[in-house]
Amino acid sequence: MENNCKNCNIIFTGNFCENCGQKKYKRIDKKYIWDEIQYTFLHTNKGFLYSVKSLLKNPGKTAKEFIEGNRVNHYKPILLTFVLSGISAFISFKIIGLNEIMGDFYANQKLNSEFMNDYLTFISSYNSFIMLLSIPFFAFFTKIAFYNWGHNYYEHIVMNSYILSFYTLFSIIFTYPFMYYFKHDDSVFMSISSIQMLLTPLLLIWFFKEIYPDKKLLHIILRVALSILVMVVTFFLLLLVVMIGGFIYAMSNGPEGLKYLSPKK
Repeated sequence: MENNCKNCNIIFTGNFCENCGQKKYKRIDKKYIWDEIQYTFLHTNKGFLYSVKSLLKNPGKTAKEFIEGNRVNHYKPILLTFVLSGISAFISFKIIGLNEIMGDFYANQKLNSEFMNDYLTFISSYNSFIMLLSIPFFAFFTKIAFYNWGHNYYEHIVMNSYILSFYTLFSIIFTYPFMYYFKHDDSVFMSISSIQMLLTPLLLIWFFKEIYPDKKLLHIILRVALSILVMVVTFFLLLLVVMIGGFIYAMSNGPEGLKYLSPKK
């Protein structure tokens, strides 16, 4: 049956205009509202849940599929990262109380200055958002490490979006329950965080081995090690810049500023 497009006035057959994609006119009624609700929630959730399930089972293969064009069932990787980071932030702040826990922990470290306590508390508490904003930089690092393996910088942005999504899912499912249970025990709480950091290289090796299944495992390990080394060096350079900036700022504020930088006794 032919239809007249309400947007561009082209005659078309089927449910969508072949020229502009406008959906066939349908009067708004109960069925229309129900169909829209189903599409809005069920379609979105199917894509979201499909991507989450795929990431948990095969993180690298999921990224590889998306990069190679199999995208119809997948949630957009950058949007997925935003959604999961928001969920992670809500759990860590509202349920676990990570900001208060890390603030109290670093305040009790006598060798740290008030400046370092505030800096480390900020980094630890807002880790998910900092990592989210760091995706373009992580992509640059992995592009350097895997520079001749066939993927461009923008494909590495997609890879790192999936890496962060996988890392966030791992935190939500496996790490946060233990953090919540042991949130009043500083030593165990910090041990859980340390264990997750130590597992990160293994997660990266697993991820990139699925991205590059034809490459030798040793080559994957060396490339991952190179990317981590570049990230660590960059982090310490950034820390140095922040400390110099903090020192300059403190000097401009006189004795009170220097007291802010001085180690606690």
